[in-house]
Amino acid sequence: MSATRPPLPPFTLETATQKVRLAEDAWNSRDPARVSLAYTEDSVWRNRSEFLTGREAIVEFLTRKWAKENGYRLIKELWAFTGNHIAVRFQYEWHDESGQWFRAYGNEQWEFSEDGLMRRREASINDVAIAESDRKFHWPQGARPADHPGLGNSVQ
Repeated sequence: MSATRPPLPPFTLETATQKVRLAEDAWNSRDPARVSLAYTEDSVWRNRSEFLTGREAIVEFLTRKWAKENGYRLIKELWAFTGNHIAVRFQYEWHDESGQWFRAYGNEQWEFSEDGLMRRREASINDVAIAESDRKFHWPQGARPADHPGLGNSVQ
């Protein structure tokens, strides 16, 4: 039997919002092993055009991702929820080895098992090159500070 990962479904506005922030904080740690523990052993992902199954594949994917995406900082925001499903929108900024900055815009659909682990994640993401002066996410590496604004109504 696996450990539970609160908050558990069915979600309320409060628990869905909390689940999203916990996911954001974990991803901002850039620790693939830590992030993978939020997913079922047989979790199924679609990330852009890549399809993954299982925690080992998740760790390998995130290790590759964060080796390429330097300076990674992410904000996730609750979009909708019902029962054991949550939809989020997100933005993150990163730069490549040459110093070119990007902002990624995306949406994810999440499905959870009753123990609160995510068993399905589908992500659609687009990257836009930006000037370093256009960056919005300037906090030190790690979790977004509590007083840093979320995405609000921003689409840029």
